[in-house]
Parts: sequence; structure tokens; C-alpha cells
Amino acid sequence: MTPTLTPTTSPAPPSAGDRCDRCRAQAKIRVVLPGGGDLVFCGHHAREYETTIREVAAEVVTAED
Repeated sequence: MTPTLTPTTSPAPPSAGDRCDRCRAQAKIRVVLPGGGDLVFCGHHAREYETTIREVAAEVVTAED
């Protein structure tokens, strides 16, 4: 039996309408979690939680400027 490959897409960067999950400011990064969920953070909270984000993130996507 040949394994089936499922194409995946990269997570979308945060858009202008996405808001930080901590303070509701405009989101600058999307943190994709290993379990499939994601969180978005403004620049301030991304810097504040940088160490933890690096430890738990499966992927980090930054906003397109």
C-alpha cells in the first residue's frame, strides 16, 4: 500500500484585522502550536513571551508589512 500524502499549506500571516490574544492590539505574529491551534500576538507581547513562544511553537509566521 502506498502512503497517501496530504498537501499542506503554510499558515497565513496575521492580517490587519487580527488582534493580539492578550491585549487586542494589531497582531504581528501568528504562533502555530504543535496540536494544530494558533495564537496571535502584537509586537509587545511577542517580545514579552519570546522565550516561551520559541519553546512551544511548531511555526512562527510574521505579518507582512
